[in-house]
Amino acid sequence: MDSGWRDAWVLREDGLAALVRELAGDGRRVIGPTVRDGAIVLAEIDDAVQLPQGWGVELAAGRYRLVRREDAMVFAHSAGPQSWKAYLHPQRVRRWTADRDRDGEWTVQGEDESGADAAPAYAFLGVRPCDLRAIGVQGRVLGGGPGADTAYRRRLERAFIVAVECTDPGATCFCTSMGSGPAVAAEDRGYDLAMTELLDEGGHRFLVRAGSAAGAEMLARLPVEPAAPATESAAQRAVADAAERMGRSMPPVDLHALMAGSLAAKRWDNVAGRCLTCGNCTMVCPTCFCTTTEDVTDLTGDHTERWQRWDSCFDLDFSRLHGGPVRASGRSRYRQWLTHKLGTWHDQFGESGCVGCGRCIVWCPVGIDITEEAWALAEETGQPESTGSAEPGEPVRRASREGGGQR
Repeated sequence: MDSGWRDAWVLREDGLAALVRELAGDGRRVIGPTVRDGAIVLAEIDDAVQLPQGWGVELAAGRYRLVRREDAMVFAHSAGPQSWKAYLHPQRVRRWTADRDRDGEWTVQGEDESGADAAPAYAFLGVRPCDLRAIGVQGRVLGGGPGADTAYRRRLERAFIVAVECTDPGATCFCTSMGSGPAVAAEDRGYDLAMTELLDEGGHRFLVRAGSAAGAEMLARLPVEPAAPATESAAQRAVADAAERMGRSMPPVDLHALMAGSLAAKRWDNVAGRCLTCGNCTMVCPTCFCTTTEDVTDLTGDHTERWQRWDSCFDLDFSRLHGGPVRASGRSRYRQWLTHKLGTWHDQFGESGCVGCGRCIVWCPVGIDITEEAWALAEETGQPESTGSAEPGEPVRRASREGGGQR
């Protein structure tokens, strides 16, 4: 076959199984969606039969339900409770160990995952466009600059990414508002293969194209067939239809300006009366990156370890300085999270920290909806609607407020 990067090919169900075998045969740990404990979760797989064929989800604010579909679609489900940061930016990482010998001398051993052989070689199968954007966003935060996390950068460099475009958005999805889906955007270059799943009179198949030399090389090893124009058109229609059925949307305003101009809004009191400051939204968010360190020792005091673990700006200790926490109220902590995610992230990193995956809505115990809060702030402050093409900090205006799902 001609392995041109931009050519589109068709992969049948046996080809999907071959893809998993080839990735695993290359010595990669294949991570994909699978059904476990009443949810679609990410886990290591070694066979395509472990993928959630025939399963979907029902989503609402504070609600997640696994449901049987009437068809055999494999990727027709929305983002689950995990994101790919669990593998690229693990929840707990040991940084060093220290041991004291009989003479009282200490030996300190650092943990180094930055080497070519130390970092795991992952293959991520089923990365949604919103999560693909999130990987890029977090990669620029953790993988660049003078304080770059070299272990993170190495994990990302070694990962083989198979993105899957969305054709069945959930009621809490709003990626269209954020310009991060449901199609794989032209500016999202971090994938090796991109697929669109189709199930119609033409059969169950995947339109697939390469996004890198490694992706093109992988396609050359798979049982693919040239994509007919009708198949490409069907894939485009399916993704375009998904954009029209998006379950949520952000207000059509400059979100960066909205956050900067609403610091004194009364709405923060409203949300503070509901928020439990549990930090669930930060734990499930695919771009939140904050960490802290903790030291642990054994009972003898001769062995100690330092661990890095995820932290949350909702934690009282997160902003603690001498004398107490800087943000002692739930109001101030929620405001910090939202204004950073939608506003000052632009000042720090030149883009939004939100990709519209909707996880924070689903996994909030009291169903706080980030899009509802943004709409309320826009209405209270009288933020004007944006016009023309989207500028930095401005959402793409392609979804109605009501969207196609529940509100």
